[in-house]
Amino acid sequence: MSNEWNAFLAQVGGVVEAGNPTYFPHTVSADKAALCDLSYRGLISVRGSEAQTFLARQFTADILNLGPNQSQLSGYCSQKGRLLAVFRLFIHEGAICLEMPRSLVEPILKRLRMFVLRADVALEDSSETLVRIGLLGGDVNEQPPMHQPELTILSIPGVLPRFEIIGSPTVMQQYWQELARTRIAIDSRLWEQQDILAGLPVIFPQTAEAFVPQMVNLQLVGGVSFTKGCYPGQEIVARTQYLGTLKRRMYLLHSDNGDLPAPGDFIFSATDSEQKTGTVVHAQASASGTDLLAVVEIQATEAGNLRLGAPTGPLLTVRPLPYGDQPT
Repeated sequence: MSNEWNAFLAQVGGVVEAGNPTYFPHTVSADKAALCDLSYRGLISVRGSEAQTFLARQFTADILNLGPNQSQLSGYCSQKGRLLAVFRLFIHEGAICLEMPRSLVEPILKRLRMFVLRADVALEDSSETLVRIGLLGGDVNEQPPMHQPELTILSIPGVLPRFEIIGSPTVMQQYWQELARTRIAIDSRLWEQQDILAGLPVIFPQTAEAFVPQMVNLQLVGGVSFTKGCYPGQEIVARTQYLGTLKRRMYLLHSDNGDLPAPGDFIFSATDSEQKTGTVVHAQASASGTDLLAVVEIQATEAGNLRLGAPTGPLLTVRPLPYGDQPT
């Protein structure tokens, strides 16, 4: 985050640590309106006359029709069809922006630049120059107007009504103060928990190249097109969709235990203590324990008795995803 935005957050009561979600000592129920900082996340901006066609040849989603105040999930695969990253793409002031964990910005920038060659495409790290805040909960009449100069406003799926707002640090300071008149500033981790409850996948360095897109349900949230042109790993992704039998997929799980697992931590089945049966994708604390997304063997999930971290670890219960437990 920029020094200017960091100083502002501290002034309004936030606790800011580099690369971590911003903490505010408030909680919020579903009927209360809240706002949070999202600028701890990484952001790559892509400009140039060939930017959109260049990215369309790299990513799993069809992004050629992406317009203002719209966003699109998409994956970036290796040649073996394994996910290197999952982005939320949107357009801000003419640039296509890729939002992801900050720890992925440097390796993704390096990889994308390898393929630019002579195309009219410029990529840069905009994590420090563009501020992003999240609005969640509250009455629909309290939602932001969808057209404001100098701001990009995205509707984000979730259990609660959610919007992401993008703008410069100066403009966003004024907008935050305006919103704070009717909204409570909260810990950014609550936004991440809403991502988990919405079943939105994310890739961290610990899980890079661990999953094909269908394993994290990316095709169920609009992040994969099976009719667009070629992209790295497309043949394997298509084969998985049309010819393969998926043995693992992402589930929403809950533990009454408050110990927070890290991405890449293992899940076991009590019926098979010798081998892991799943991998944690993303986890955050909830009011009653821990909510997490994990890629788990379908057969083991149907058998039940899943355990976190060890065959005798905390019991995990399967909870419904908002888009249903649809097979691929």
